Amino acid sequence: MHPFTVSGDNRLLLWSRVRQFAVPPSMIQAATARRAVGDWAGACAAARVDVDLDLRAAGRAHGWQFAKQVRADLRRLAPDLLRWHFPRIGPDGLLRPGCTVSLARYRPAGHPVHLVARTPPAWAYAGQRLSLALWDSSRPRDGARGHPHPRPDRHFRLDLHRHLWDARRSGELWQRSGAAQWPPGGDEIAAGAVHRWVDEAALLLRADGCADSVVTVRLDKGRRVMLDLGAPTPTITVAPRRDCGRMSPVLPDAATWVLPDLELFHAGLIDAERLHPLVASALLPDHRPAAASRSPDTSTDSRFVDCRGATHRIGVVNGVLVPLDHDPGEIRREELLVALGGTPLPCLQAIDAVHRHPEDLVDVRARLDHGDTAGALAAVEGLLGPDALLRHGALRDALDTAVRHQVAHGMFRAELVWLGPRPHTRVSRRRAHTRHATQY
Repeated sequence: MHPFTVSGDNRLLLWSRVRQFAVPPSMIQAATARRAVGDWAGACAAARVDVDLDLRAAGRAHGWQFAKQVRADLRRLAPDLLRWHFPRIGPDGLLRPGCTVSLARYRPAGHPVHLVARTPPAWAYAGQRLSLALWDSSRPRDGARGHPHPRPDRHFRLDLHRHLWDARRSGELWQRSGAAQWPPGGDEIAAGAVHRWVDEAALLLRADGCADSVVTVRLDKGRRVMLDLGAPTPTITVAPRRDCGRMSPVLPDAATWVLPDLELFHAGLIDAERLHPLVASALLPDHRPAAASRSPDTSTDSRFVDCRGATHRIGVVNGVLVPLDHDPGEIRREELLVALGGTPLPCLQAIDAVHRHPEDLVDVRARLDHGDTAGALAAVEGLLGPDALLRHGALRDALDTAVRHQVAHGMFRAELVWLGPRPHTRVSRRRAHTRHATQY
């Protein structure tokens, strides 16, 4: 996962917010409970992962032994762990849009078939949903649902890193993340997980059957280096872009950068209870998890307001945010005065300000951006009460925007409309006769 910013501190603060909002504890608990009883489809639903594959159809097309292999991998899949480790982009740490990631590779009839996880294109990725599908190299466009990049991305692949999604192999994270050698020396944090590159490159070459001993390592801002395992001592050299052809083996992104959880934990920006349980058990084998994970933060305590020389309280009563230190008759008179153009009580002004510009709007937006609608609504209820009527303002705009984006995602899933960029059409810049005009 590439760093999102140049500043290491800013990058870690961003990753801290990603870990806080992207995979909420309620999702982990629900997905784990379904997976524990063998309900892999229920676990996917709990982790907001759509299933776009049919095992019966796969068995008819490729044989029942193949379908059995895929079913075994699906039962091992921890979709919440996959979401935890899925490639992300800045500036908000959202899932990389329009990406197809290989989770497992099979050869049922001599040609590769991949179990893949996909994200929708950027215009339709509201809700931050993933989808599971099978990609057949002999029929690359089948079942793509209009996806812009249905082919597995060779830079973002997890078939060589099953510990990032397979619950039974999550313990390998200790070794594969370099936790045993943490912290690394020199400037490896800035440059990447250099201490892992040789072993990861050897694994890549063996898995892909490459006779070449040179592997390309992609760094940030278009930088490339070449790792030569054929030399007596493995060497790293800076590579010009022209020397990194599409056919050269490329070290997967998951093997390139230091695991953010390691940096966050050692920087004191995250504790063991906020780590994914499978990650915590791998990185901190002596840690004993608490009886229950944290739920999304909500606040139902009263807040204080300076009201005409006195300190008053506002709080949630019967599901609605109300002033606590004014009797109902006084409130009715004040509301009538406001309707006639008067200045409202400071307590009423404070309630109106919370509705229009809530103090927790940043957290609400973060939950909405990462698809945690339930967490966002819980935060809103903690501020305003479950029965509050939202007024026009920033909070209502944020919720309305989230709804519109979810509608766009539904249209993409149903293949009813294409809202993305217009497909490229080669058009002459020169003014042409009308009979040569391009018709859209």
